[in-house]
Amino acid sequence: MKFYTSIGPNPRVVKMFMAEKGLDLPRVEVDLRAGENRQPPYQAKNPAGQTPALELEDGVVLAEITAICEYLEETHPTPPLIGATAEERAVTRMWTRRVDLNICEPLANGFRFCEGLGLFQTRVHCIPQAADDLKAIAQERLAWLDGLIAGRPFIAGERLTLADILLFCFLDFGQVVGQPVNKDNRNIAAWFERMAARPSAAASA
Repeated sequence: MKFYTSIGPNPRVVKMFMAEKGLDLPRVEVDLRAGENRQPPYQAKNPAGQTPALELEDGVVLAEITAICEYLEETHPTPPLIGATAEERAVTRMWTRRVDLNICEPLANGFRFCEGLGLFQTRVHCIPQAADDLKAIAQERLAWLDGLIAGRPFIAGERLTLADILLFCFLDFGQVVGQPVNKDNRNIAAWFERMAARPSAAASA
């Protein structure tokens, strides 16, 4: 297998997921700043022109964070980061989708349409006037999540899951692009510090 990676929070999610599982796959660095991901050689593998991507032994290429992590979970089930039972998997998928749609997507687009506009305006449809509102949405949903995780160590409860890894990687990215963790969200702030202390956080940075 080959893992196509680059800078940015999306590939980091898979790298942190793999680190938690003790996986070390051969990597191919894609130069995102130079637009290598938008050129024919890479787009022949991933027509969406995004990273990460995972090329399997039979030549099939998987893209999208959740698809790659689901595959790695099924082929390397220990430790379970999505779930060992149908109920655990459903709960993880529920929280992963909530985190992705409500927080990660508006946070990332808030960056693309503002601080990252110079890089992205010729690559994707950007809406600069929406940047502030998108950032606000991400913060509002973080405050909502803060209340829900009171008294539990991880987003889904007592176990570390893909939802935690996804949110941590995007919030850590937000720290350096003008969207820091609001310390008033004490549960999120404490959770973030616990996640940052995990060896997989350093291994995937």
